[in-house]
Amino acid sequence: MKFQRQSLVLVVPFIILIIWLTSAADTDRPCLRKYLDNGSADTLVCVCTSDYCDSVTRAVPSSGEYVLYMSSEAGSRFEKSFGKLQSLTKDGIYNINLDLDPGKTYQTIEGFGGAVSDAAAITWDSLKNPVLKNHLIQSYCGETGIQYNMLRVPIGGSDFSTRAYAYNELPENDAALTNFTLAYEDYQYKIPMIRACMQAAGAPVHVLGATWSPPIWMKTNNDYYGYSLLKKEYLQTYADYHYKFLEHYAQAGVPVWGVSIVNEPLHGSVNYLPLSFNNLGWTLDFMNEYIVKHLGPTLRNEASKFKHVKIISGDDLRFTITLYWNMLVLLFPGALEYLDGVAVHYYMNKYVPATILSQAMEGYPGKFVIATEICAGGVPDDALLTPWGKAELYVNDIIENLSNNVIGYTDWNMCLNMEGGPNWRGGRVDAPIKINAEAGEFYKQPMFYAIGHFSKFIPRGSRRIRATVQAETAVQNLAFLTPDNTIVVVLFNKGPAEKVRIILGKKEAVLSIEAKSIATIEMLNE
Repeated sequence: MKFQRQSLVLVVPFIILIIWLTSAADTDRPCLRKYLDNGSADTLVCVCTSDYCDSVTRAVPSSGEYVLYMSSEAGSRFEKSFGKLQSLTKDGIYNINLDLDPGKTYQTIEGFGGAVSDAAAITWDSLKNPVLKNHLIQSYCGETGIQYNMLRVPIGGSDFSTRAYAYNELPENDAALTNFTLAYEDYQYKIPMIRACMQAAGAPVHVLGATWSPPIWMKTNNDYYGYSLLKKEYLQTYADYHYKFLEHYAQAGVPVWGVSIVNEPLHGSVNYLPLSFNNLGWTLDFMNEYIVKHLGPTLRNEASKFKHVKIISGDDLRFTITLYWNMLVLLFPGALEYLDGVAVHYYMNKYVPATILSQAMEGYPGKFVIATEICAGGVPDDALLTPWGKAELYVNDIIENLSNNVIGYTDWNMCLNMEGGPNWRGGRVDAPIKINAEAGEFYKQPMFYAIGHFSKFIPRGSRRIRATVQAETAVQNLAFLTPDNTIVVVLFNKGPAEKVRIILGKKEAVLSIEAKSIATIEMLNE
């Protein structure tokens, strides 16, 4: 009996510890608050240290129940609450009545994510504490984070590198690419960060590759930036350059889902930009020749190991979709045999309506539009926004894109240092996570939660459904039917607090939505 009592003394604390550790994995950790600059509420960030980092679990709604997640300028960050669906009534006065129709579906969502640029991966690596580094990966890609399932990676260097570089820079004029190797930045920084996300993610991570500039000996201006075209004798070499990139990344354990022809070809097609960076220009006839005679056949021939890799045009500002998609395939319809879709970026969107995205793809079934880059500070006006204002910028852009049949959405740098770099051309922008390596901590800005209200709750395979607002309102909305047969609704309220009624069949959810907030609601489709 004495032996049994001693055993219990030893075993009981161990059991308690196991129960605590098990339950802790399913427990939300609230934001550890910090106020930047002037200390006002709209400068709130959430601090992560090696000892603590906030997290959120996705609760599976029960029958007749909804789960609400709220973030707001006032300080809520994924604040979770539960409520009951009620039988639909005609009583009550609501500013907003949102009628859901799961029977009317639109595009299927491929995913959400951000870019593992050199700058992001170098800054992540500057966190020398492995626990803190893992906190960042889990925050983005883990089950208790915002569950990114897409990552964009530059093929070679970009402006957000510490130097200008490409692969196979030497020997010059090496059309056979006999010296093709990945760079130190790939092996030391980018690939480890991508692999860490892949290991943390609950779903396959789709990697998108984009070249900013090939080796300068392939280019007409013999430089990384400025007005330039590819030398015609290197069209096949440039296709082989992409094939070898796919091979080397696959060998490193990183399969690639899609590649674009080049990042922002417009930058290399004009010669008067005040701050240019790694680029390559294209004319439409030259682009068609490259796609139809070189890149397409190289990836899709019988011997290719990468027939499945998506070939993406554009990867430039929204208004260029008419150039790098509509004009391209109108003049050269043969390109459609190889092109899977077109990519667009956020910058200068205020000059072009979002409807251009869905209109551009009319008549091209099976082809897609994907949004591949946004950053606050990428245009001068953005730099003047408060941290919460930047979150609103993100939400507005996501809703505009997804409302117009865009299938996926990726941010630019996943994290940057406190100065908004490094960037070899001196450019500085903002990112959802800023890293203070000296203090041994990082800061989740409101942008992080803004994109998370979509990425965490709208898994791959979800389909956008019709949501009809029965009254004029400034509150924006999107609704989706997930593969789990749940309905996810995202509401974006830029004004004062609102009472919203969401109608699903013969049931309704009546919600109180905070002022200046983002809300995600999930319920069973029954």
